[in-house]
Amino acid sequence: MPAGTLYRGREGMWSWVAHRVTGVLIFFFLFVHVLDTALVRVSPEAYDEVVATYKTPIVALLEYGLVAAILFHALNGLRVIAVDFWSKGPRYQKQMLWSVMAIWFVLMVGALYPVLGHAVREVFGS
Repeated sequence: MPAGTLYRGREGMWSWVAHRVTGVLIFFFLFVHVLDTALVRVSPEAYDEVVATYKTPIVALLEYGLVAAILFHALNGLRVIAVDFWSKGPRYQKQMLWSVMAIWFVLMVGALYPVLGHAVREVFGS
């Protein structure tokens, strides 16, 4: 570990990094979403073509990644609020992070069929 660094690669640092990365990914999704939605006013035919590409299995995997990013960012954001505004938050931040990860995992397993069901049926048949 370099001298003078505060980070030791523990849970808090990785949660901080993941929170920033998911925030940037969500921002870029929103930017692209606004652009493709604005396309409907320029050319409805081009908009229909773009929307048709969203019905592919690859995009379904990207949507699942988007769900993962949004869920983690939201749950970790609630944990950050608890750490900042609850007097005992800093003491329990590691346990709260593992709770966030467990809840995130359960929700992601629950999102498998609703998000990826169409892609699986398209690739492997009904």
